[in-house]
Amino acid sequence: MSDVLIAGAGPAGLTLALRLARQGVRVTVLEALDAPDRDLRASTFHPPTLDLLEEDGITPQLIAHGLVAPTWQVRMHATGAAAVFDLGILRDHTRHPYRVQCEQSKLVNFLLAHLASHHPEVEVRFGHRVLGFEQTAGGVTVESESAEGRHSLHAAYLVGCDGAKSAVRKTLDLGFEGETFPEIVILATTPFPFHEHLANLSFINYCWSETGTFSLLRLPQLWRVSLYPDADETPEQALEDASIERKLQRICPQPQPYLLTAKRSYRIHQRVVARYRTGRVVLAGDAAHINSPSGGMGMNGGIHDAFNLADKLVTALQNDDLAPLDHYERQRRPVALEHVLAQSGRNRARMQERDPARRAAALADLQAIAGDPARALQHLLNTSMITGLRQSLATS
Repeated sequence: MSDVLIAGAGPAGLTLALRLARQGVRVTVLEALDAPDRDLRASTFHPPTLDLLEEDGITPQLIAHGLVAPTWQVRMHATGAAAVFDLGILRDHTRHPYRVQCEQSKLVNFLLAHLASHHPEVEVRFGHRVLGFEQTAGGVTVESESAEGRHSLHAAYLVGCDGAKSAVRKTLDLGFEGETFPEIVILATTPFPFHEHLANLSFINYCWSETGTFSLLRLPQLWRVSLYPDADETPEQALEDASIERKLQRICPQPQPYLLTAKRSYRIHQRVVARYRTGRVVLAGDAAHINSPSGGMGMNGGIHDAFNLADKLVTALQNDDLAPLDHYERQRRPVALEHVLAQSGRNRARMQERDPARRAAALADLQAIAGDPARALQHLLNTSMITGLRQSLATS
């Protein structure tokens, strides 16, 4: 029998499993996919996330297999004018005053390997889809399905870390309030070396162009490019190779076609679940909150949830008391609303601006912030998620 069942073997679920296992909690993880997800997902790790993951030796692996990004910028593509933010200013507030660019799938593999080598008692079952569950005063019984048939598992608590389409959240029938924005994002990767052709790029670049907006994020072997459909394109047309090729040629004209290594499309949502705990069932990560990817806060927020929740679950198990789980909600839900959604929403709105004069004013304001040490520090404390994490820990 497990003490805690976790639905979802993504960053939040596996981080939670690791933190619980370190404290002697018996954990089983159920993942609907047959293998770890290798799709294009998050790729930015913020300073406080690196601080948190350091204790388990995950951060050195992310650094070794990723890129240390000391700066990020917002820029005018036509002129190269940019507001560049130097994360080194955070050196007195974090052990990692930089972002790390590394694929989410690599983090998942590092966490799985660490669990296998250090906590083999943790069972991670791939290909096990949660069908539903029932609660009693003493625990939760979860029904799942795999290729071998149906299974029934019992534990003291169930945690839904199963993503934006969470089966756990849907079974609870909780409101997931917020909005879906009209734009479609096309994410593509290419080995083309943009840094050799566009002057003064950072590893993370949010760009305004005459035809819209795009972002360029560098990984060790690839560049991730976020694009948007043209006004006369359907989402399906915008995902076609020819459309992506046309937009990449606008960014950096080349005589040869671009090599695409992956592509996907997605809509942008901003939502937070009505409550994080229902009885002995708790939500974390994308199952609890989803946001615009602008600024790279979604995965990081889920990892922060997991660290917070792990301690609360241990206390709840030791004392047979649900109150610590309410404390988790009080600490983490306001951060999702007031920091993650608010900041990522501001980032999205800024980059969606089309008026040239307003763009110029926004860039000038960002340049002024970047050039003022006091303002730059506060801006980076906020955008690097340090302020939000401190707020959550200070909430009683």
